[in-house]
Amino acid sequence: MSAFACARHLLSSCAAFALTLWLAPASLADEPVDVELVLAVDVSLSMSPEELEIQRHGYAAALTHDNVLQAIADGAYGKIAVTYVEWAGTTWQRVIVPWTVIASRTDAERVVAQLSAQPPNSARRTSISGALEFGNDLFAESGYRGTKRVIDISGDGPNNQGAPVNLTRDGLIKQGIVINGLPLMTRGGFSGAYDVSN
Repeated sequence: MSAFACARHLLSSCAAFALTLWLAPASLADEPVDVELVLAVDVSLSMSPEELEIQRHGYAAALTHDNVLQAIADGAYGKIAVTYVEWAGTTWQRVIVPWTVIASRTDAERVVAQLSAQPPNSARRTSISGALEFGNDLFAESGYRGTKRVIDISGDGPNNQGAPVNLTRDGLIKQGIVINGLPLMTRGGFSGAYDVSN
C-alpha cells in the first residue's frame, strides 16, 4: 500500500471515529450531584384523598423549605437530582416528575409545580417491593452520578403484591442505596385484612 493510500486510510478511520463520537447520544452520566433522590408515593386504593393530599403537600413543603434548600446548597456540589413517582401494584408506577436538578429555590418550585399540576392517580394493590425495584431502575437512567442514592417511599399499608419487601430491600441496600420509609398512619381510605394496627 502506498504512503498516500495509508494516509487516506488513516484519515478515513479518524473521520469515522470522530463521526461516531459526534453521533453518539450525549450522556449526562458524569454530571455529579450530592444525592439522587427517588420520591416514591403510594396511590393505592387504601390511600384516602386526604392522605394523597398529605403526601403531595408534604413533599411540596419539604422541597421548598428553607432548611432543605440550605442543606442542598451546603452539599459538595450544591445540587441534587430528584424524581417523583406514584406507585400501587407490582406493574403500576408512574413518573410524575422526571429526573430534575434542584440547586435553587426556583428549581424546587419548578418541581413542586410539576407534581401539583394534576391530581394523584389511584390504582389497586400495594407493592412496596415493586416500587423499590422501579426506583432502582430509575437510578440506572438518571443521567447523574450522586454521592448518595436514596429512595423515600411513603404509604399507608403493607406489601400485598409482588416479591417480599425484605428481600428487595436487602438487595438494594447491598448496592449502597438508602431507603427511607415514611408511613402514613391516618386511617383513611379502604381498610381490609392487610391493615397494620400499629
